[in-house]
Amino acid sequence: MSSSVVGGKSSFSLKSVSIKDTIEFPSSFSGTLYSLIFSLLALPSCMENNHTFLYFAYGSNLLKERLQLKNPSATVYCVARLKDYKLVFGNHKGLASDRWHGGVATIEHSPGDEVWGVVWRMNMSDLESLDSQENVTLGAYSPVELSVKTKGQELNCRTYIMNSCVYAPPSPQYLQVIVMGAEQNGLPKDYQEKLRAIKTNMYEGPLPMMAELERARRRAKERNNHHSDV
Repeated sequence: MSSSVVGGKSSFSLKSVSIKDTIEFPSSFSGTLYSLIFSLLALPSCMENNHTFLYFAYGSNLLKERLQLKNPSATVYCVARLKDYKLVFGNHKGLASDRWHGGVATIEHSPGDEVWGVVWRMNMSDLESLDSQENVTLGAYSPVELSVKTKGQELNCRTYIMNSCVYAPPSPQYLQVIVMGAEQNGLPKDYQEKLRAIKTNMYEGPLPMMAELERARRRAKERNNHHSDV
């Protein structure tokens, strides 16, 4: 599957053939069912077997504790690079994120640029939860399959691209989560510096998600300390 972003709206194709050209949907077909079918179409090549798939994360899901809040099966597979794309921030149709109080991450086609991220191996049992986190059924993001590079190897991975993106800066807290994830997984230092240099909206209010992540990080630290004492 290939993808492109033009004028803030994404278009997707499967083996260079438009999905709309290969499947006839009645005019009454619901957006939720369309999104579900589209989600399943994006799976085949990124599946390792009938039980697991590879997911390329580039935003807040770089941080293990963030991704594992709802997707406990996620384990690091490798760090990888997506060529000819760039990281941008915005909101679906300009609707501000209640969770993050600012723009959230997406990627768009940009020849010569690159996006670094983490490839996670995940159980199929977490697919519905991952799609839900990305608001696939609401049409905010669409699942796509992209090829990423790591140590001379190419991997087909599932990832997500925002639909109808209206650019907006991220909150400092959201950007902090991305930077923490980049540090945690050893993304290239120069890329980490680029992330830190991103301008935010300087939001200073409370974010319940940050408290939830802090609790998750404390629990993980306690587990690690317990294992090291055994």
